[in-house]
Amino acid sequence: MINRKNRFHGPHAVRRLRGASVHTDLLSARASKNPKRDDYRLAVVVSKKTAAKAVRRNRIRRRLFEAVRTQRRLDNLPVDCVIYVKDESLAALSNDELQTEVASLTKKILARVLH
Repeated sequence: MINRKNRFHGPHAVRRLRGASVHTDLLSARASKNPKRDDYRLAVVVSKKTAAKAVRRNRIRRRLFEAVRTQRRLDNLPVDCVIYVKDESLAALSNDELQTEVASLTKKILARVLH
């Protein structure tokens, strides 16, 4: 799990985020620069349409948080990011495939937002 300072707080914080959208086969993200902060903030959204059971939604969310945390690509960057999950199959991916998917997404986020 990522640190508390790297998570969005409150039910409406994610709704206010405006910025660039990036997409991969299994994930989408909206990200923007936040000059008021010195580190990233991240939220993962898994809808009930994507995964009907809460157990699956939470597993997907935990795995994505851990993948972002271990890659450390967003560390010390002033970026707000919300990751939207498109497909439930993400829960069954191997760790290497998940890391590849997240690496692709974060690379696109950094290219669109910081440059």
